[in-house]
Amino acid sequence: MDFTGKAVVITGGTGALGSAVAGALLAQGAACRIPYMHDAEMQHFAHRDHKQVSLVAVKNLADETDVGKLYTGLSGLCASIHIAGGFVPGTVRDTSKRQLMEQIDSNLMSCFLCCRAALNAMDTGSGRIVNVAARPALEWRSGAGMSAYTVSKAGVAALTVALAEEAAKDGVLVNAVAPSIMDTPANRKAMPKADFDKWPKVEEVAATIVFLASSDNRVTRGAVVPVYGKS
Repeated sequence: MDFTGKAVVITGGTGALGSAVAGALLAQGAACRIPYMHDAEMQHFAHRDHKQVSLVAVKNLADETDVGKLYTGLSGLCASIHIAGGFVPGTVRDTSKRQLMEQIDSNLMSCFLCCRAALNAMDTGSGRIVNVAARPALEWRSGAGMSAYTVSKAGVAALTVALAEEAAKDGVLVNAVAPSIMDTPANRKAMPKADFDKWPKVEEVAATIVFLASSDNRVTRGAVVPVYGKS
Protein backbone atom coordinates (compact mmCIF):
# COMPACT_ATOMS: atom_id res chain seq x y z
CA MET A 1 0.00 0.00 0.00
CA ASP A 2 1.34 3.39 -1.00
CA PHE A 3 0.05 6.61 0.58
CA THR A 4 2.95 8.77 -0.59
CA GLY A 5 1.93 12.42 -0.50
CA LYS A 6 -1.71 11.58 0.22
CA ALA A 7 -3.67 13.46 2.89
CA VAL A 8 -5.36 11.45 5.61
CA VAL A 9 -7.37 12.69 8.61
CA ILE A 10 -7.28 10.51 11.73
CA THR A 11 -9.59 11.52 14.58
CA GLY A 12 -8.56 9.93 17.85
CA GLY A 13 -5.12 9.71 16.30
CA THR A 14 -3.27 10.39 19.55
CA GLY A 15 -4.80 7.39 21.36
CA ALA A 16 -3.56 3.80 21.44
CA LEU A 17 -5.32 2.62 18.27
CA GLY A 18 -4.93 5.99 16.56
CA SER A 19 -1.19 6.03 17.15
CA ALA A 20 -0.89 2.58 15.61
CA VAL A 21 -2.89 3.70 12.58
CA ALA A 22 -0.86 6.88 12.24
CA GLY A 23 2.41 4.96 12.48
CA ALA A 24 1.36 2.54 9.75
CA LEU A 25 0.21 5.35 7.45
CA LEU A 26 3.31 7.46 8.02
CA ALA A 27 5.45 4.46 7.11
CA GLN A 28 3.58 4.38 3.80
CA GLY A 29 4.22 8.07 3.13
CA ALA A 30 0.88 9.59 4.16
CA ALA A 31 0.48 13.18 5.33
CA CYS A 32 -1.61 12.84 8.49
CA ARG A 33 -3.79 15.56 9.96
CA ILE A 34 -4.68 14.68 13.54
CA PRO A 35 -6.88 16.64 15.98
CA TYR A 36 -6.21 16.81 19.70
CA MET A 37 -8.15 18.30 22.61
CA HIS A 38 -5.57 18.65 25.38
CA ASP A 39 -1.90 19.64 25.37
CA ALA A 40 -0.99 16.59 27.47
CA GLU A 41 -2.58 14.36 24.85
CA MET A 42 -0.47 15.99 22.15
CA GLN A 43 2.74 15.82 24.19
CA HIS A 44 2.38 12.07 24.69
CA PHE A 45 1.75 11.39 20.99
CA ALA A 46 4.68 9.36 19.70
CA HIS A 47 4.60 10.87 16.20
CA ARG A 48 4.13 14.52 17.17
CA ASP A 49 7.47 15.61 15.66
CA HIS A 50 7.13 13.69 12.41
CA LYS A 51 7.42 16.01 9.41
CA GLN A 52 4.33 14.45 7.81
CA VAL A 53 2.12 15.04 10.86
CA SER A 54 -0.08 18.11 11.29
CA LEU A 55 -1.64 18.40 14.75
CA VAL A 56 -4.76 20.55 15.01
CA ALA A 57 -6.23 21.77 18.31
CA VAL A 58 -9.96 21.01 18.36
CA LYS A 59 -12.30 21.59 21.29
CA ASN A 60 -15.22 19.39 20.27
CA LEU A 61 -15.62 17.02 17.32
CA ALA A 62 -19.37 17.07 17.88
CA ASP A 63 -19.39 20.76 16.96
CA GLU A 64 -19.87 21.68 13.29
CA THR A 65 -17.57 24.71 13.46
CA ASP A 66 -14.71 22.80 15.06
CA VAL A 67 -15.02 19.95 12.57
CA GLY A 68 -15.05 22.49 9.74
CA LYS A 69 -11.73 23.89 11.00
CA LEU A 70 -10.19 20.42 11.04
CA TYR A 71 -10.99 19.85 7.37
CA THR A 72 -10.29 23.40 6.17
CA GLY A 73 -7.90 23.53 3.23
CA LEU A 74 -8.03 19.80 2.58
CA SER A 75 -8.77 19.35 -1.09
CA GLY A 76 -8.27 15.97 -2.67
CA LEU A 77 -8.47 14.22 0.70
CA CYS A 78 -7.47 10.57 0.28
CA ALA A 79 -8.98 9.05 3.42
CA SER A 80 -10.67 9.98 6.68
CA ILE A 81 -10.48 7.61 9.63
CA HIS A 82 -12.76 8.21 12.60
CA ILE A 83 -11.51 6.63 15.83
CA ALA A 84 -12.40 9.40 18.29
CA GLY A 85 -15.00 8.53 20.89
CA GLY A 86 -15.59 7.71 24.50
CA PHE A 87 -16.80 4.95 26.78
CA VAL A 88 -19.02 5.20 29.83
CA PRO A 89 -20.48 2.03 31.41
CA GLY A 90 -23.92 1.93 32.96
CA THR A 91 -27.25 0.17 32.82
CA VAL A 92 -30.33 1.91 31.43
CA ARG A 93 -31.66 2.19 34.99
CA ASP A 94 -28.57 4.15 36.04
CA THR A 95 -27.97 6.24 32.90
CA SER A 96 -29.29 9.79 32.71
CA LYS A 97 -30.35 11.61 29.57
CA ARG A 98 -27.24 13.78 29.86
CA GLN A 99 -24.99 10.73 29.94
CA LEU A 100 -26.76 9.22 26.95
CA MET A 101 -26.41 12.41 24.93
CA GLU A 102 -22.73 12.68 25.85
CA GLN A 103 -22.14 9.19 24.42
CA ILE A 104 -24.12 10.02 21.29
CA ASP A 105 -22.13 13.23 20.81
CA SER A 106 -18.78 11.61 21.53
CA ASN A 107 -19.26 8.52 19.36
CA LEU A 108 -22.01 9.10 16.81
CA MET A 109 -22.28 12.85 16.24
CA SER A 110 -18.51 13.27 15.90
CA CYS A 111 -18.43 10.45 13.36
CA PHE A 112 -21.38 11.86 11.40
CA LEU A 113 -19.93 15.37 11.17
CA CYS A 114 -16.48 14.11 10.19
CA CYS A 115 -17.96 11.85 7.52
CA ARG A 116 -19.82 14.82 6.07
CA ALA A 117 -16.77 17.07 6.11
CA ALA A 118 -14.61 14.32 4.60
CA LEU A 119 -17.01 13.76 1.71
CA ASN A 120 -16.91 17.46 0.89
CA ALA A 121 -13.10 17.40 0.90
CA MET A 122 -12.73 14.34 -1.35
CA ASP A 123 -12.43 14.38 -5.11
CA THR A 124 -15.30 12.79 -7.00
CA GLY A 125 -14.35 9.28 -8.02
CA SER A 126 -12.03 8.54 -5.13
CA GLY A 127 -11.74 8.53 -1.36
CA ARG A 128 -12.08 6.19 1.57
CA ILE A 129 -13.85 6.60 4.91
CA VAL A 130 -13.29 4.20 7.80
CA ASN A 131 -15.31 4.46 11.00
CA VAL A 132 -14.78 2.63 14.27
CA ALA A 133 -17.82 0.95 15.79
CA ALA A 134 -17.51 -1.73 18.49
CA ARG A 135 -18.46 -5.34 19.10
CA PRO A 136 -21.68 -4.38 20.93
CA ALA A 137 -22.73 -2.49 17.78
CA LEU A 138 -23.05 -5.88 16.11
CA GLU A 139 -23.83 -8.06 19.11
CA TRP A 140 -26.35 -6.03 21.07
CA ARG A 141 -26.66 -8.47 23.98
CA SER A 142 -22.98 -7.96 24.74
CA GLY A 143 -23.84 -4.31 25.34
CA ALA A 144 -25.70 -5.04 28.56
CA GLY A 145 -24.31 -2.81 31.27
CA MET A 146 -23.11 -0.23 28.76
CA SER A 147 -26.34 0.66 27.04
CA ALA A 148 -25.59 4.28 26.10
CA TYR A 149 -22.27 3.27 24.56
CA THR A 150 -23.94 0.42 22.68
CA VAL A 151 -26.64 2.69 21.28
CA SER A 152 -24.09 5.24 20.07
CA LYS A 153 -21.81 2.64 18.46
CA ALA A 154 -24.76 0.86 16.84
CA GLY A 155 -25.55 4.24 15.31
CA VAL A 156 -22.02 4.39 13.90
CA ALA A 157 -22.52 0.98 12.30
CA ALA A 158 -25.86 1.99 10.77
CA LEU A 159 -24.43 5.30 9.56
CA THR A 160 -21.57 3.46 7.89
CA VAL A 161 -23.81 1.14 5.89
CA ALA A 162 -26.26 3.87 4.88
CA LEU A 163 -23.52 6.30 3.91
CA ALA A 164 -21.75 3.61 1.89
CA GLU A 165 -24.81 3.44 -0.37
CA GLU A 166 -24.96 7.22 -0.71
CA ALA A 167 -21.27 7.66 -1.42
CA ALA A 168 -20.76 4.76 -3.83
CA LYS A 169 -21.97 6.80 -6.79
CA ASP A 170 -19.17 9.29 -6.09
CA GLY A 171 -16.53 6.57 -5.93
CA VAL A 172 -16.05 6.89 -2.17
CA LEU A 173 -15.89 3.59 -0.27
CA VAL A 174 -17.19 3.72 3.31
CA ASN A 175 -16.55 0.95 5.84
CA ALA A 176 -16.09 0.41 9.57
CA VAL A 177 -14.32 -1.92 11.93
CA ALA A 178 -15.90 -3.27 15.10
CA PRO A 179 -13.22 -4.12 17.66
CA SER A 180 -13.71 -6.19 20.77
CA ILE A 181 -11.71 -5.17 23.83
CA MET A 182 -8.24 -4.34 22.53
CA ASP A 183 -4.92 -5.04 24.19
CA THR A 184 -3.93 -1.63 25.55
CA PRO A 185 -2.21 -0.62 28.81
CA ALA A 186 -5.42 1.03 30.00
CA ASN A 187 -7.52 -2.08 29.39
CA ARG A 188 -4.94 -4.32 31.06
CA LYS A 189 -5.01 -2.07 34.11
CA ALA A 190 -8.82 -2.03 34.19
CA MET A 191 -9.13 -5.82 33.75
CA PRO A 192 -5.97 -7.35 35.27
CA LYS A 193 -7.42 -10.88 35.44
CA ALA A 194 -8.42 -11.06 31.76
CA ASP A 195 -6.70 -13.31 29.23
CA PHE A 196 -4.75 -10.66 27.31
CA ASP A 197 -3.64 -13.14 24.66
CA LYS A 198 -7.20 -13.31 23.36
CA TRP A 199 -7.50 -9.56 22.84
CA PRO A 200 -6.67 -8.15 19.39
CA LYS A 201 -3.54 -6.00 19.35
CA VAL A 202 -3.93 -2.39 18.26
CA GLU A 203 -1.43 -2.99 15.45
CA GLU A 204 -3.63 -5.81 14.13
CA VAL A 205 -6.77 -3.67 14.17
CA ALA A 206 -4.79 -0.81 12.61
CA ALA A 207 -3.75 -3.09 9.73
CA THR A 208 -7.40 -3.73 8.86
CA ILE A 209 -8.21 -0.02 9.04
CA VAL A 210 -5.27 0.94 6.82
CA PHE A 211 -6.27 -1.61 4.18
CA LEU A 212 -9.85 -0.34 4.10
CA ALA A 213 -8.52 3.23 3.80
CA SER A 214 -6.18 2.37 0.93
CA SER A 215 -6.56 2.25 -2.84
CA ASP A 216 -5.82 -1.48 -2.56
CA ASN A 217 -9.38 -1.73 -1.29
CA ARG A 218 -11.17 -1.54 -4.62
CA VAL A 219 -14.51 -3.20 -3.90
CA THR A 220 -15.34 -3.38 -0.18
CA ARG A 221 -17.99 -0.94 0.97
CA GLY A 222 -20.77 -0.95 3.55
CA ALA A 223 -18.91 -3.47 5.70
CA VAL A 224 -18.68 -3.39 9.48
CA VAL A 225 -15.72 -5.72 9.91
CA PRO A 226 -15.41 -7.67 13.20
CA VAL A 227 -11.87 -7.41 14.58
CA TYR A 228 -12.15 -9.63 17.63
CA GLY A 229 -8.92 -11.58 17.69
CA LYS A 230 -9.51 -14.76 19.70
CA SER A 231 -11.99 -13.20 22.10
